Amino acid sequence: MEPDDGTAAPLGGFFALRTAPPPAGGDHRPLARLYAGDDAPLRARVDLVAGRLGTSERRVAASVAHLGLAARLWSTALGPAVLYGRFPALDPADLHWDGAPSAPDDLWWAGRDTRPATVAALREAVQEAHLVPLHAALARDGRISSRLLWGNAGSALAGALRELTRRARAHGDARAADRAAALVRGLLDHPDLARTLSGPALRRTTCCLYYRGPSGGLCGDCVFDHPPRTGLERRPPAP
Repeated sequence: MEPDDGTAAPLGGFFALRTAPPPAGGDHRPLARLYAGDDAPLRARVDLVAGRLGTSERRVAASVAHLGLAARLWSTALGPAVLYGRFPALDPADLHWDGAPSAPDDLWWAGRDTRPATVAALREAVQEAHLVPLHAALARDGRISSRLLWGNAGSALAGALRELTRRARAHGDARAADRAAALVRGLLDHPDLARTLSGPALRRTTCCLYYRGPSGGLCGDCVFDHPPRTGLERRPPAP
């Protein structure tokens, strides 16, 4: 959680969450509206990402846009859960999103309730309340693999864990690192997330498709050792 001035947290922008209304002129809307069928903001976000990537493949832009939002959702919940023992309730009706600005200006939390730092509470608040309806919204926008989206969700969760672990080690806080690992281990013990990562490094088992952009490459946790179509990759491209 963030102070009302929106100053970035020591963990970085992905973990920051505005608790004061953003400056006038933005287009923040409750995510509940998007999940209920107001698809225009999500379409606009995918269009924006496509332009930035220079890609004409909508599923590539949709995947990258989804990965960013999934990372924000996991981080804003997991960070305070690990550091403070509670996290913002993040009810979709209270969590406002604008797809144009970057973190931390993209999210504004108008709620006040918090929840205990348990696997069950985190799963309900992020996976069930946000990721499941977000995946349905992206499916309305265009063809995209559910397996790819859950792979993104797993990768985003692992990314939050890595940053929390880095911070804990930098501050000599072994208990925080242990709490983060235990919560993420519990969250990954679910049919939708269980096979999204492999090995102690939590490497992806699917691809986010970023490599398909004109200037794209491989992410740090990519399933591939080399870009596809070179004959050097470890396995066929993921759907």
